[in-house]
Amino acid sequence: MKQLSLADMQDLLLGCTILGTGGGGEMSEGLALLEDVYHKGLPVTLVSLQEAPDDAMVCTPYLLGALDLSEKRQPKYQRLPQSEAPAICAAYSRLEQHLNTTFYGTLCCEMGGSNTAVAFYTAALNGGVVIDADPAGRAVPEITHSTYYLNNLPAAPIVAANTFDEVFIVEHVKDDLRAEQLMRALCQESANDIACIDHAMKVKDIKHAVIEGTLSKAWKLGVTARQAQQKGRDVASSIALMGNGFVSFRGDIEHFSFDTQAGFTVGDVKISGTGKFAHHCYTLAVKNENLVAYFDGELDVTIPDLICVIDTETGLPVTNPHYHKGQSVAVIILPAPTEFTTPRGLSVFGPAYAGVDAPYRPASPRNVA
Repeated sequence: MKQLSLADMQDLLLGCTILGTGGGGEMSEGLALLEDVYHKGLPVTLVSLQEAPDDAMVCTPYLLGALDLSEKRQPKYQRLPQSEAPAICAAYSRLEQHLNTTFYGTLCCEMGGSNTAVAFYTAALNGGVVIDADPAGRAVPEITHSTYYLNNLPAAPIVAANTFDEVFIVEHVKDDLRAEQLMRALCQESANDIACIDHAMKVKDIKHAVIEGTLSKAWKLGVTARQAQQKGRDVASSIALMGNGFVSFRGDIEHFSFDTQAGFTVGDVKISGTGKFAHHCYTLAVKNENLVAYFDGELDVTIPDLICVIDTETGLPVTNPHYHKGQSVAVIILPAPTEFTTPRGLSVFGPAYAGVDAPYRPASPRNVA
């Protein structure tokens, strides 16, 4: 069991944002939530999966939606009330009431700047802990992209809440695929911004279906990135070394285009090479997260491998859609969690999901002439 300081959380969320591969929410938003927790003097506690009592109840809180929330300005939302408290608080209390239980703690739904913070925020406000595990090991676009789904764990009951003081309870749903469809529909009618809590169950029923130690991994990555930036080292290379990956490209942002489609941020990013990558081009295909990378138009990397973009001047990860023309970046490739490289894992979150008609091949460095 570890009590985390605000400085610890800054490092941890930095690592989570790196593992977010462009998605998972903004680190600044996550830190804003947690600064409120620390201001109130509430403990922020991380426990290992093995420390958690088998009969303790846990749940998975998260935010769902597109990464561009400008839709909130549309006229149809102007007549609705605005919640003063974060919607995740309403969802959490309502799920406890619905189940007549008190949660021991939470699990993160994924690694990301705000979605990971949401789990810590929700737990801390309610006197709970966060378990050092998650069902993704990275950020992912859909509810089905999780080891919960791979292990057939039921998502329901699900409680969702939006910023308009509306709360929705789904008592039964066939599976996570249907849960994704329902929550995405609610999200699209909630200005592409909704808070959800699902997979409420005992630790003993969930421990076989999550990836252990992911928050500790993110924490180490964050410390590595921060220290490299402070000491003037190459941040991208330092992250790649710590994460058993490699730097696949360096260059300047030449072009980017994003749109919101069916509740997702969809787009592409084109990078013009510099240094040894001069005269070469790297293109990223995005659906909330960076899903596919092309080198000079040829397929280079696909999910489930992690395609992470770092601003080489600030040393910070870049989240979609927050690029600017001429921005100097490095692309880091980190290996996929093994759970997603199985036949079932790839059937859910492999190249085909990204529209790529090619088998998955673990990414490896290429020789650049």
